[in-house]
Amino acid sequence: QRQLVESGGGLVQPGGSLRLSCAASGSIISIPVMGWYRQAPGKQRELVATITSADRTNYADSVKGRFTISRDIAKNTVYLQMNSLKPEDTAVYYCNKQTASRSYWGQGTQVTVSS
Repeated sequence: QRQLVESGGGLVQPGGSLRLSCAASGSIISIPVMGWYRQAPGKQRELVATITSADRTNYADSVKGRFTISRDIAKNTVYLQMNSLKPEDTAVYYCNKQTASRSYWGQGTQVTVSS
């Protein structure tokens, strides 16, 4: 059973919006940190945004003011609302669940920003 399943990626024009979803297989209420990362072709995977069990959020400088991470405890789902998308946001976006002992990754969802 996959721990994390991402959805919501796709092709969008510059300036557009997308919302990514990450559905977890179990409760996320006590997961210390959940987050979104991305990896563009030829580049290393980088942090996009994280949210803690206390709902504290952290963002990469490149997405501050444009992206918002949130979570729905009842649905065991973490979201990434992405607005004002730029071509440089093009990447595979991965969901991550960080517990005290392990790090789990989803399979990724492709986001392409192009006119």
